[in-house]
Amino acid sequence: MIFEPIIFLLLLLIIGLLAKNYSLIIAVAILLFLKVIGFESKSFSYIQSKGINWGVIVITIAVLAPIASGEIGFKDLTNAFKSPYAWIALISGMVVAILAKGGITLLAKDPHITTALVLGTILAVSLFKGIAVGPLIGAGIAYVVMRIVEFFQ
Repeated sequence: MIFEPIIFLLLLLIIGLLAKNYSLIIAVAILLFLKVIGFESKSFSYIQSKGINWGVIVITIAVLAPIASGEIGFKDLTNAFKSPYAWIALISGMVVAILAKGGITLLAKDPHITTALVLGTILAVSLFKGIAVGPLIGAGIAYVVMRIVEFFQ
């Protein structure tokens, strides 16, 4: 059906508006605009393949901005490692990066999983005020759980 993507995006826009989730609203509005002006399907595929990398770059810039502004310096870094919470954060960061690596592997190997991950992300964003960084980490968690299930079969 030629209008299915537009109808689907409009439904997501309504969900975003009802949930007052501006990230979802802006993302859907941009995609709707691109779709309406005739953006080609292969261009959306390009956005899909590169978008995660762009998002990671933007998030990394946001995380590193306090270093660039001078708000966080070497003294803060050394002081942070005196706290057990800093060690928990360090280990958590490492685990998430490893999960994301597994997520990329899963999405490349089994792209139909993307549909369920996107739905889960949309539900979490709209119903629980989550942040839409979930598909990659979700795929990584799914990858680990699937390997565990396979191990016990």
